[in-house]
Amino acid sequence: MPQQPVLRLPRAMVPFAHRQYRWLAVGLILSMFADGVWTITLVWQVIGLGGQPAQVSTATAAAAVGMVVSTLAGGVLADRVSQRRIVIMLEAAKAVVFGVVATASLTGALHMWHVIAAAVLAGVTTGMYYPAYSAMLPSILPSDELQAANGIEGFLRPVAYQAFGPMIAGWVIAATAPGYSILLAACASVASGLCYLMMSSVPLRQEPEALQGNPVQGIIRDLAEGFAFVGKTPWLWATLLYSTVLVLATLGPIEVLVPFLLRERMHGNASDHAFVLAAYGIGAAITSLVFATIRMPRRYLTVMFVIWGLSSVPLVAIGLADKVWLVVVAGFVMGILFDGPMVLWGTLLQRRVPPKLLGRVASLDFFVSIALMPVSMAIAAPVSQALGLTTTFVLAGLLPVPIAVLFYLAAKLWRDEVEHPLDTPSA
Repeated sequence: MPQQPVLRLPRAMVPFAHRQYRWLAVGLILSMFADGVWTITLVWQVIGLGGQPAQVSTATAAAAVGMVVSTLAGGVLADRVSQRRIVIMLEAAKAVVFGVVATASLTGALHMWHVIAAAVLAGVTTGMYYPAYSAMLPSILPSDELQAANGIEGFLRPVAYQAFGPMIAGWVIAATAPGYSILLAACASVASGLCYLMMSSVPLRQEPEALQGNPVQGIIRDLAEGFAFVGKTPWLWATLLYSTVLVLATLGPIEVLVPFLLRERMHGNASDHAFVLAAYGIGAAITSLVFATIRMPRRYLTVMFVIWGLSSVPLVAIGLADKVWLVVVAGFVMGILFDGPMVLWGTLLQRRVPPKLLGRVASLDFFVSIALMPVSMAIAAPVSQALGLTTTFVLAGLLPVPIAVLFYLAAKLWRDEVEHPLDTPSA
């Protein structure tokens, strides 16, 4: 009998041939949608309680603190505990936090300290999620499909987190009240947890060594091993340190100052803010999908640093803009430049970091890249008050560019990428 033709999926869609990945992807979409709804609702809930830029800075910095203090512990757990179990528990915790805050908001019992406490707890779940997800992915997909999966994540994250989540939240807030938007985030978290429950168990790729002696000392040794690996790996420490600078310069202006620039200079509202975030998400989605369909570039580290080195420049246009559509266009360009290289970066971690260290290195990646996020959030408002919005955005857009060049040269990344090629399946 003649053989039936084999259906060949597009390169970016190949991971969806695996049942485990399909449930993981749907759960990821719902989780990121919930986070996107919460991100914009947090800002406008604070404003709805009478908050000023300083209070918005405090709330967003609180979320960043939650991520920073939890991500290292999340990495140790991801190397020792079922990652599937971790993400299930995280979604359950998010659902409880969002549900309580939504109830308090809708009944008029919400106070500023409630919002800040919820921001910390939501940040904790975010900080622990990334190491677990990153360590789980190589356990359910072959290595030559990881770049496609990271591209899919890079596509879904801006669509759900930076586009649909904020856009729908903005519409809900404008039509009703922030409490209903928070309730929507709680429902999405419940649905995400159910998707992870539908997955089969995911075993650890490498059995961890038993903790010897005091458990606290054992955890510290685990973390020290992860730090030591980063310290002796130039492509890791150079990229992580630069990402710290990039976050310090850009996250505060993006998260804290853009809503006030829209409101004060252009008489914008939550919907305009949502359109800016949506444009960012669309740009990120497009470029992530492009990277998902191509092979790993031969000069992957050079490509990453060139794009990331220019990623802050659109902030200059935002600082000079006097119309909402200009901010929207700048947000679109930033999405392209910020998120595209993340596809290469995630694949690089999963292919060049030993399996027994991947959870910890992923957590260190997340930790180092966000370590100064609370500082950026906290100083954004006072810096803008001292220098003005325009000057703050211009400096934030220009300062990271020469620093990217310095780290690229210091770590000799052009030599590393030649010695460790990843542009063939057998690499």
